[in-house]
Amino acid sequence: MYSLGHQLATSVLVVGTGGSGLRAAIEVAEAGVAVIAVGKRGADGARTVPVSGSDNAAPVTADPARTWEQHAADTLQESCLLADPRTVLVVTRNAAQGIHDLERYGMRFDGRGDGWIAQRYFGANSYRRTAFADEHTGSEVQRVLRERADRLAIPVLSNMYVTRLLVDDGTVFGAYGFDLVDGSRYLVHADAVILATGGHTRIWRRTSSRRDQNMGDSFRLAVEAGARLRDPELVQFHPSGLISPESAAGTLVSEAARGEGGFLLNNLGERFMTRYDPERMELSSRDRVALASYTEIKEGRGSQAGGVWLDLSHLPRDTVLTRLPQVHQTLWDLQMLDVTCDPIEVAPTADCSMGGVWVRPEDHSTDVDGLFAIGEAASGLHGANRLEGNSLIEQLVYGQIAGRAATEYSAKLTGQQRSLGAIRAAEAEVNRLLTADGDQNVRALQRSVRHLMTEHAGVVRDEAGLAAGLDGLDEIETRMVDVGVHIDISGFQDLAHAFDLRSSVLAARATLECALERRETRGCHNRSDHPDLDPDLNVNLVWSPDTGVRRERVAPIPTDIAELMHDGSA
Repeated sequence: MYSLGHQLATSVLVVGTGGSGLRAAIEVAEAGVAVIAVGKRGADGARTVPVSGSDNAAPVTADPARTWEQHAADTLQESCLLADPRTVLVVTRNAAQGIHDLERYGMRFDGRGDGWIAQRYFGANSYRRTAFADEHTGSEVQRVLRERADRLAIPVLSNMYVTRLLVDDGTVFGAYGFDLVDGSRYLVHADAVILATGGHTRIWRRTSSRRDQNMGDSFRLAVEAGARLRDPELVQFHPSGLISPESAAGTLVSEAARGEGGFLLNNLGERFMTRYDPERMELSSRDRVALASYTEIKEGRGSQAGGVWLDLSHLPRDTVLTRLPQVHQTLWDLQMLDVTCDPIEVAPTADCSMGGVWVRPEDHSTDVDGLFAIGEAASGLHGANRLEGNSLIEQLVYGQIAGRAATEYSAKLTGQQRSLGAIRAAEAEVNRLLTADGDQNVRALQRSVRHLMTEHAGVVRDEAGLAAGLDGLDEIETRMVDVGVHIDISGFQDLAHAFDLRSSVLAARATLECALERRETRGCHNRSDHPDLDPDLNVNLVWSPDTGVRRERVAPIPTDIAELMHDGSA
């Protein structure tokens, strides 16, 4: 029942079938090189689908002032100087090409009627630069990429859970895993592996991530292979996640709702952003809006359920129905709420891992030869605050670059790395968990991690809370020794949960230790005991289990880009 059922070989293996993973696989296939993409759910269930935001691409407009250089300056400004400038330049220079590639694959963006793509204003952007497809940008990107992958006959294996990347002498040579339905094993040999399995936002109680998604898989797989993490403490909390119903808690109300003129109100009916950013108001950056909402709730001016109100009722009904149809439909479906008449109750929600696997800016290669990381699995672009609209374009740009780099890496190999010992170790690891019969429930321990992170590493943090979080994590790790894994007619989900728990605990430890080291307030990282920005901490924090937290200098910002930043910082 548990014997090896599938042995596959390919030049490039892509782990993850969201937008970044599919874009990378497409690049490899278009070069005529063998590629396999694997995911623990169908490609239509990937993280990209629920993203209702859009793509930033400065040069797709006729306005000569809207340059890629200004896009780079805005991205670096919002990162609070923690983004890697080299990464930012790569993304912003290639953003327009990313949009054009989607159009080449068949995507149709909303237009202005004059031959140019329409663009929305999203918070903290200097101008309207965000291309969109109605309110379904994420699902449209996923659909178009999946159709392109189908036309290229790329093998996409769903329901494969990768438990370990296979490494020999610092070089990756494939992956090991199992089928979530029947438990059969997979051994995939590959010259290069591209990791595109998302971030770690599911380890908080309220999150925009889907169930069993973004559990920290990328972090664990990369670290156990020999890679490092960068800035895992930098997590963006989206200001407008739904509170109810419980089954949909954390579902995001699109940034477009504020972009089209929505007001944020506290329980006194005040537009409270006047206290936090009177110039930009609701169009302030996500970190400021999330902190403002958190503060209103914490100081007793929130709703009874612990939220604030996002009000669209002052907008013309036609505007809401034509510009925000998905917001209108979603709230009606989930709450039977008519947003043209009544406000939406929202609260800050863990939305985006801005740190991730340490990668090189030129191609997103890692410390492990042949291993690349892209999308939310990687780090470098966002720093301490993600500029709205940058997440999807990052997937397209680095999906293409990493796909090409993996192809070139494979072509240069003169031999194929193999290690029977690494394969046997991966096999034994799964066997041990399958026979685990302890009295600790895996799902209960996962809930403990989420409660711990919400309590001690949420929107606002302090030394005592972070230390308490680490103590609590030690206790959870002790209990993990006695987990029980139970296989039933629903499949091998409990085995997957056991690996998810290991991923979550590793991601939580990296986050807590780096948050403890970053004794300052910068962007999304708010330390109530260190409320000011510390110039000495204008560094990235690089973490591994062996070395703990190390500081790494951020590369300098080019002078011409620095001059375009709002305060001229360099």
